[in-house]
Amino acid sequence: MNRVNPLHIIILLIVLLTFVMLKLNAAKEELVDTKSSYNQTVVLADKIKGLKSSYFNKTKVQRTINKILRSSTLRASNISKKVTNSSILLTSKNMNIHSLNFLLGKILNGNYIVSELQIKQLSDKKASLQLEIKW
Repeated sequence: MNRVNPLHIIILLIVLLTFVMLKLNAAKEELVDTKSSYNQTVVLADKIKGLKSSYFNKTKVQRTINKILRSSTLRASNISKKVTNSSILLTSKNMNIHSLNFLLGKILNGNYIVSELQIKQLSDKKASLQLEIKW
């Protein structure tokens, strides 16, 4: 009967141990990649949550639009406001350029989703406006 050489068994165990160590290191690297991907996803989800609360808050949008429209520079502009389930439509047939500049400065610098903006120049100092803000 043939005897198994102890040197062969030791070499086999060393090769097996090396193979297991390489697999373990690959699994560790994959775990680190997965953790970093998860952390990036969590950060992105927090940003999206913040943007959603900022842009899609219907009551906040309505309050701030009402506050802007009550401004003394916009009272003479005769701006009509129509509220629907998903948007606010602001229209004015004859608006002063300074009032238009004030309104657009407030709207475009705020957190609003402007889906439609039409401005037509009627004269050097007058313009018409149609603006739709969605939430």
